Amino acid sequence: MVHELCLTHGLYLLNSMNPYRLEGQKTIGFEAVDQLGYVPDRFVLPVGNAGNISAVYKGLLELEELGFVDRLPMMTGIQAAGSCPIVRAIHENLPTVIPEEHPETVATAIRIGAPVNAEKALTAIRKTGGLAESVTDDEILRMQRDLARKEGIGVEPASAASVAGIRKLVEQGRIDRDERIVCVVTGHLLKDPDTVIKQCEPPVEIDADLPSLLSALHL
Repeated sequence: MVHELCLTHGLYLLNSMNPYRLEGQKTIGFEAVDQLGYVPDRFVLPVGNAGNISAVYKGLLELEELGFVDRLPMMTGIQAAGSCPIVRAIHENLPTVIPEEHPETVATAIRIGAPVNAEKALTAIRKTGGLAESVTDDEILRMQRDLARKEGIGVEPASAASVAGIRKLVEQGRIDRDERIVCVVTGHLLKDPDTVIKQCEPPVEIDADLPSLLSALHL
């Protein structure tokens, strides 16, 4: 619908179908290599429309072709279990993805059954010897909480999927614990505040007097 609207009414499309968007996204790879001073062993990203993983691969491939780096990281894509056509294509060695008609996950940003950059993502993963894995909503929400509690990083659920994927792959023994990994989290907590609120316990309510406050604070 959005694509048709843009074609018929002269609006400018900014989603992952726009190739210029990927040209911007590829600078994630430039920034990572520049700040680290080296090429990481693995690049892990959440995958919905697959723009980020495709773009980062494109950017790093350009750096290699220009002679700025001598190797590429293993591109690894993480999808939600309820919306994982790319993961299925990798696991089943399919030449292309089979769209999911009814994708469902709490991670709304990657709740995409027919990724527009699927072919590019498959190429990125396969050409670099990377991996694709899915994580459940419970695993995503657990990592969202852990990132907030342990790292002070507030992300929306889709962003937590990439780090949840690392945890799962390490537990499965599919990635080495001594790998140097760049894990991209793509969206701020306030992108989806409702999901966080639903996970939180209701606040403690007290009477507006000092004894009640001291009692609540156990003082």
